[in-house]
Amino acid sequence: MTLASPRIRPAGYGVVRLGRAAFLLHRRAALVALGLGVLLAASCLAYLCTGESYVRPAEALKVVLGQPSPDELVVGTLRAPRMVVGLLVGAAFGVAGGLIQTVARNPLASPDIIGVSQGASALTVGAMTFGITSPAVLPGLSVTGGIAAAALVYVFAWRGGLHAARFVLIGIGCAIALRSVTTLLMTKGDYLVAQQAQIWMTGSLNGRGRPEAGPLALTLLALLPCLLWAARAQRSVTLDDDTATALGVRLGRVRLGLVLLGVVLASVATGAAGPVDFVALLAPQIARRLTRTAQIPLLCSALTGALTVVLADLLARRVFSPTELPVGVLTAAVGAPYLIWLIVRSRSVRNGGTS
Repeated sequence: MTLASPRIRPAGYGVVRLGRAAFLLHRRAALVALGLGVLLAASCLAYLCTGESYVRPAEALKVVLGQPSPDELVVGTLRAPRMVVGLLVGAAFGVAGGLIQTVARNPLASPDIIGVSQGASALTVGAMTFGITSPAVLPGLSVTGGIAAAALVYVFAWRGGLHAARFVLIGIGCAIALRSVTTLLMTKGDYLVAQQAQIWMTGSLNGRGRPEAGPLALTLLALLPCLLWAARAQRSVTLDDDTATALGVRLGRVRLGLVLLGVVLASVATGAAGPVDFVALLAPQIARRLTRTAQIPLLCSALTGALTVVLADLLARRVFSPTELPVGVLTAAVGAPYLIWLIVRSRSVRNGGTS
C-alpha cells in the first residue's frame, strides 16, 4: 500500500481513503494476504492442539481467549509461548529477506546466504563459550554481530555503487569465513556449552517462550514506523538508477536504510531462535510469486515466513515423536533444494538471454 493521487490508479490497484489521504492497494496482494492470514490462523490452532496430548480446538480457543480451561498448562504455558516466538521469528526473517533481496535485486540474497546470520551466530556463540547465556543479552549480541557482518560485506561490495552480483558473492565469502570462526569458537569451549551452541546454530524453538518473545515483540513494534517507510521506499529502489535519481531519490541512503532494517530484523530473530536457515530466502519469493507484484510485498512476506516456521516446527515436534527436531532442520530440507533450483534457473536464463 502506498500514498498516491486518487486519480492515478494503475491496473490491478484500488484506492483506500483514510481521511484526506488516499492509498493505492494492490487487489491481488490484499487477497493473498487474507488467504495467508486464514492459513496461518488454522496452522496456529493445529499447533496448539497437537502434541503428546491432544487438546480439543474449543479448549485451545478458550485458553487463547483467556477463559478457564483444564488445558491451561499445556496450551497457555507450554505451546502458546513457543508458537508466538515462531510467529515473530518467521515474520522477522520474511521481511528481512524481502528487504535485502530488494536492495540486491537478487533472489539469492538473504541474511543466511550473505553472512548476516553467520555474523550474529559468531558473536553469540562466542558469548556462549564464555558463559553468557542470558536471553536478555544474546539478542543484543546477535544484532551487533549481524550489523558488523553486513557492514563488512557492504564496504567490500561498494565500488562506486552496489553491484548485485558482487554483493552476493562477497556475502557468501564472508558467510563461509564467519562460519569457520564459529566452529573454531565451539572447539575452544566447554563440551556442554559446545553442544548447546550446536543445537542453537541449527535453529530451534525448543525451550523458547516468554523471555524470547517479549524482547522480539517489542523490537518489531518499535520498528513498525520504519517498516511502513520501507514498504513505500522499496518502490523507488526497484526502478533503474537513472530513473530513480531523476525523480530525486537518494538511492544510497534509501538502500542503506533498507539493508540496515533488514539486518536488524534478521539479527534479532537469530538471537531469539538461532539461525533458522532459508526462511528469509523462501518467504519473499513465494510471496512475490503469489501476488505477482513488481516488488516483494512485505506483509505477505512476513505472513509467509511466519506460516513456514510454525508449520516446520509443528512437523519437527511430531514427525519423529517423542524426539523433537530443531525447526532449522525442516526449513533447510525444503530451502536447500529451492536454492539449487534458483541457481540452475538463473544460469538457464542467462544462457537463454545470450544465445
